[in-house]
Amino acid sequence: MSDQPDATGGRGRGAALKGVAIRLREEGCTVDEIAGRLGVAKSTAYRWVRHIPLDVSSGAAAQRRRAAGARRALSWAKKRTLREADECEAQRRAAEWVGVLAPRELLLVGAVLYMCEGTKSKPGNPRYDLTFTNSDIRLVELFVRFVETTGRSRQELRYRVAIHENADAEAAGRWWAAELGVDFGCFQRPTLKRHSPRTTRTNVGAEYRGCLVVRVPRSRDLYLWMTGAVEGMVAASAPDPRPPEADDTR
Repeated sequence: MSDQPDATGGRGRGAALKGVAIRLREEGCTVDEIAGRLGVAKSTAYRWVRHIPLDVSSGAAAQRRRAAGARRALSWAKKRTLREADECEAQRRAAEWVGVLAPRELLLVGAVLYMCEGTKSKPGNPRYDLTFTNSDIRLVELFVRFVETTGRSRQELRYRVAIHENADAEAAGRWWAAELGVDFGCFQRPTLKRHSPRTTRTNVGAEYRGCLVVRVPRSRDLYLWMTGAVEGMVAASAPDPRPPEADDTR
């Protein structure tokens, strides 16, 4: 369509709109934005401004990028909320499925847990006092309950905080003691890790409480039982090598 004059002065209006379109383009507006603001077809807007490259450094372009970023952030926030809700529901169903652990189940779980996270005895360095280290209070509590199942009291155990030297070791120790329900007097002198000023670690601040080292004295018999129990679980979980019997329905 050409900008020909008509009885209503359409050409003059078209020229005025074209001038506005050019100004908007120079301000960094896209063809879609120009067409929407002027109420013209996208093809018309494109024909008016196609000779002007889009200035991505303009204020309008920056505003457009900010708006797009805000839309993406909102979209991701919604997706994250849905994902977190889905994850919480999956965890809830799994926790409900566990039910109540029988003592035998807790013993088996504790044996595997220790073999994953505890200090193991080596042929050249036999060590039979159980030493379990972890930063997750849930796993520490589960290990302590496992030890209690064997007839030991959690007050008999020895506890030690391993933490960076620039953290509050005493506050961390008292937090662990309160969480486990034991006397802070059961805690030994903390192990301090050297702090590097160049570190990029994120475990800092009041929520950082280091790792807790739990030692079970005089536990040689329990250690030997655990190693045997793990071997037994491995053997018991192996597939049956025997071929399945044929179902003779004839």
